[in-house]
Amino acid sequence: MTAQPILDAIKQKFGTAIPRADIPANNRLFVFVEPPALKPICRFLFEEQRARYVIGIGSDDRPFSGQFLVAHNFAFDPQRLLCSILTRVGPENPAVESVASVIPAANWAEREFQDLLGIQPRDHPYPKRLVLPDGWPDGVHPLRKDVPWNHCPPDYDENREFAFDEPPAGCLVVPFGPFHPTLDEPAHFRLYVEGEMVRGCEYRGFMAHRGIEKLAESVLTYNEIPMAAERICGICGCVHNVAYVQAVEQAAALAPPPRAEYIRTVMLEIERLHSHLLWVGLACHIVGFDTLFMQSFRIREPIMKAAEAISGNRKTYALCLVGGVRWEITPELKAQLRQVLDRLETEWKPVAQAVLQDRNLQIRTRGIGVTDPELVRNYGLIGPVARAAGVDIDCRRDHPYAAYDRVDFQVIVADEGDVWSRLVVRVKEVFESISIIQQCLDQMPNGPLQLSLEGELPSGRFGLSSVEAPRGESHHFVITGENNRPRRWRVRAPTYQNLQGIPAMIQDQQLADMTITLGSIDPCFSCTDRLETIDLRSGQQRVFAPEELVQLARNFRKTP
Repeated sequence: MTAQPILDAIKQKFGTAIPRADIPANNRLFVFVEPPALKPICRFLFEEQRARYVIGIGSDDRPFSGQFLVAHNFAFDPQRLLCSILTRVGPENPAVESVASVIPAANWAEREFQDLLGIQPRDHPYPKRLVLPDGWPDGVHPLRKDVPWNHCPPDYDENREFAFDEPPAGCLVVPFGPFHPTLDEPAHFRLYVEGEMVRGCEYRGFMAHRGIEKLAESVLTYNEIPMAAERICGICGCVHNVAYVQAVEQAAALAPPPRAEYIRTVMLEIERLHSHLLWVGLACHIVGFDTLFMQSFRIREPIMKAAEAISGNRKTYALCLVGGVRWEITPELKAQLRQVLDRLETEWKPVAQAVLQDRNLQIRTRGIGVTDPELVRNYGLIGPVARAAGVDIDCRRDHPYAAYDRVDFQVIVADEGDVWSRLVVRVKEVFESISIIQQCLDQMPNGPLQLSLEGELPSGRFGLSSVEAPRGESHHFVITGENNRPRRWRVRAPTYQNLQGIPAMIQDQQLADMTITLGSIDPCFSCTDRLETIDLRSGQQRVFAPEELVQLARNFRKTP
């Protein structure tokens, strides 16, 4: 078994601190540990066992066990194993020892469960507010079970401002965002600039946290959640749709029909194709190569129409439910999709050649936004960002799901770790996606699309699911529950980890390179309802309240 040797290694060193361990499948391991052993065991897995850190999770389990739950998830990629280290902490002043000092990739995750659940990560190296709005009162934690999903604190302070760090000596503050001409969505990077060089930055995001996880455990049911899941991201919607149902299926020991697995694979790769073509076009646009921008979007359009022919939508396919899929790929749709793929491959070859041989593009992107394998490992960077730095990881191969274990494909890897290498990886991955879809169409077996499920799913079971989005690994954690909905659903999108590497990527780089460096991770942000301004004459800063923005917009519309 894959999981047993890892468990044996943990028990050999920390045996008395492990009251329970579950191996529900050969590629899943859940280890429950005493709270004092949480940090040492996480350190052991990360440093000695060379596991990759995935995400940390907090959960309010008081209605069921009387305690809070904390989990740190790891991936053993060569062993094809996902592992969760869990501990329970008391209901009064819950706290665990922070692991961020030894695993920097855990920084945001621990700050998030501090904000949303009030579980304190003791000795955290940077315990500032992360997710909650500036005006949200201290001591109110919205993911606790006793806080209603629609609760609005009466003492919300609209005038409270976020306390940013002081800039280093000799540096000026340049706000990049939350609104910026080259950002499709809002994000605020507070850059510390010396001359033309960036010497550091602070990120303030999560400006319109939508509470999808809270709705899932309060209002939505198991098969309503996939519709919300695919709205987490406008590009990777099918990824979250599939990742969620797979987590539930894994927790409930359900195996969807083989035909459904192949259809999931086809739709995931269609999504990868349109995402890569979109991103390559936008990357070229950022550096002024608009001819390639137009060509990428022209080539992308038929694949969008193919997705619409299968699902009825160009995006948000509503593909999955627990135990299968909704949409069939008929012989007519197969023939249509083959024609689209043949045309796409023919047209993408000269475009890829033009991109990869363009000297101006190389000059603009080589040596910019550099990462290395150590940075990738320490901050949990994933997807094309990791593969471009020579780190050979891909969930489709390392943690196969759907029908990926039945098709052949190459994991594209580069070694310079810069913006250029990320461009190379995504350009070449287009051809691999075409090949995967063609193999699925050739191999797709006949049979049902859905399981016939009766009764409620078992409660109190844990599920892990990782799906390779175009941007990188999306990871979903589920605890099944009562009333036809999960007790806890935690989503970790790829941008969540890759954003944490941006300060290191732009350190000591020119300010002009910020845009393409940030664009190279293909970031996905949520919406926002406030902004910061700086008066260029006085240097005074101000944060606008939501009502002020509404009034400004109304006044602008009235202006002749």
